[in-house]
Amino acid sequence: MDATATVERMYAAANGRNLDALPEIFAADFYSHPLRQRGVEPIRAAWKTIFETFPELRVTPRRMIAAGDRVAVWSVIENVPGEPELMELIRVADDRIAELWGLSSTNLRP
Repeated sequence: MDATATVERMYAAANGRNLDALPEIFAADFYSHPLRQRGVEPIRAAWKTIFETFPELRVTPRRMIAAGDRVAVWSVIENVPGEPELMELIRVADDRIAELWGLSSTNLRP
């Protein structure tokens, strides 16, 4: 599987609210730079909180650029106040997301 396909699986899981898919998408030692945490469980907790706070939230990638094991994604976060923009840099290893950096035009924390 190429890195872009792995990243697309992440967005499909997020938009489908499929938290059970996270261990198949993220590496066990995944590191989130925005959360400053390692592992799948912090992602599960963050996604769950966001989905409960914004039940209609949808992340729509507008552009993806892949180079080797890295994918840069520019997205719009729909159905939340202001429809913020999101930019993520994602590193993929062994068909799983290993590391993620992200910037957003807003903070969606409840």
